Amino acid sequence: MEINLPHVVAAVTHAFVDYERALLANDLATLDAYFWNSEHTVRYGVAENLHGAETIARYRRHCQPVGSGRQLLRTVVSTFGEDFATVSTEFQDGFTSRLGRQMQTWVRLDGGWKVVAAHVSIDLSSLGSIP
Repeated sequence: MEINLPHVVAAVTHAFVDYERALLANDLATLDAYFWNSEHTVRYGVAENLHGAETIARYRRHCQPVGSGRQLLRTVVSTFGEDFATVSTEFQDGFTSRLGRQMQTWVRLDGGWKVVAAHVSIDLSSLGSIP
């Protein structure tokens, strides 16, 4: 298996950048389209555990949209062969000094790149000591 083939990295990077654009614009149709339409899709968030594309789409319609001040830091795209990738990034929301983390597993399905699993968390160490 070839790792980080340039054309695959470029395709996944393009999909991820468009996903981020949609996230900042609260473009729900595009966000829904980037998630694999399956009951097996998983998204673990800061305060929610979501199983299934329908549940994720429903959540998006009720959650607070991501603010326009979001900034990405240290994004890493890793691809494995032609059809599998991970994207890991850190982010700041533009309002606080908290550091967030986001990881996505992308798979090429039916000719397009889809998120099959995602995890978003906040670095709690920035909030002070934890007992």
